Amino acid sequence: MVNFEVSERLKQLPPYLFLAIDKAKREAMAQGRDVINLGVGDPDQTTHKPIIDAMKKAIEDGSNHHYPFDAGVPQLRVDIAKWFKGRFGVDLDPASEIYPLIGSKEGLAHFPLAVINPGEKVLLTDPAYPAYQAAVTFAGGKIQYLSLKASNDFLPKISDIEEAKNVKAIIVCYPNNPTSAVANKQFYTDLVRVCTAKNIIIVSDLAYSEVYYDGVKPPSILEIPGAKDIAIEFHSFSKTYFMTGWRLGWACGNAQLIAALAKVKSNVDSGVFNAIQHAGIAALKIDPVEIEDMRTCYQERRDALINGCRSIGWKIDPPKAAFYVWAKIPSRFPDSMTCAKAFLDQADIVMTPGVGFGKSGEGYVRMSLTLPVERIHEAVQRMAKVLAVIPSLKGEESQSQGN
Repeated sequence: MVNFEVSERLKQLPPYLFLAIDKAKREAMAQGRDVINLGVGDPDQTTHKPIIDAMKKAIEDGSNHHYPFDAGVPQLRVDIAKWFKGRFGVDLDPASEIYPLIGSKEGLAHFPLAVINPGEKVLLTDPAYPAYQAAVTFAGGKIQYLSLKASNDFLPKISDIEEAKNVKAIIVCYPNNPTSAVANKQFYTDLVRVCTAKNIIIVSDLAYSEVYYDGVKPPSILEIPGAKDIAIEFHSFSKTYFMTGWRLGWACGNAQLIAALAKVKSNVDSGVFNAIQHAGIAALKIDPVEIEDMRTCYQERRDALINGCRSIGWKIDPPKAAFYVWAKIPSRFPDSMTCAKAFLDQADIVMTPGVGFGKSGEGYVRMSLTLPVERIHEAVQRMAKVLAVIPSLKGEESQSQGN
């Protein structure tokens, strides 16, 4: 047996939240319990047939069985540029401002290695998707957290960014995981202004751009004049096209930042399997009606969960985008871990404790909308039995949300 210690960078990382949740879920299922999983956000729908058909055709083509193009199949980059222009009204150069990724998470993990030196400071929102912390840590960066509060619509305060000293980069994600908050163009305008003045690289994660409600489309930071001078944005096929397992995304924006990311990737991977890239081309051509149906489906689920929870006395604000519900825990629970454990132990419901996303996530749980409406109704019925044992819940939880 080899005798060794893991690297210091690994020691700095907390246990990966979703693995711990998955372990608890599997243990419950192994006991024969009917678990309703509102934890990890993995769409339950099947990938669209045209995408699957394109993959079948491409995988039979022997020319796709070799090392892929590092910078991606040219047609994919051209079609991404067309899609981006149609969606956001922004022109991108397919040759220098777009780079396909093995999923946006991979790109976000590699990008800090391209621009962050050991000890350099990165601003990171709290709460946040845990992968950001790991990416900065692996690059040797020093994290300064920006607390997200309900009182500021879960946006970082521009004044906090203005006051931060010696910052190399900032990572933002809107629509936000875990809070589902949405940033407007005014926020991005202010962010671009401050970061331009302070020479701060902006890293924008827009994985949930197409999961929005009530017809209000989230903007891209690249729509803001001057953003392309300092920003790189990450996109994903996973959420829009039910392709989480396919691992396909892209980075776009400032050409120098794209080139820096490409140099890292050329040394650690060989690009996306060409057949999957051809499937991505098909995805970008999917009938917009199909995507609207996806949004309608999630909105029905959102409303079922929000209205159901309110009917049992748990007042929750509905998200404007993404497929997560960020809920302030009932006041009788001392913390988010206790709350999540109670729902798993007593009702076989998996929720994600907010503290797993950062200290400022304490007091909340995240619930995913990646289950059919029928299972959401069942979850609410089970929640009612747990909450019924908490005295005065309905009276207390009628108060407004806040943090």
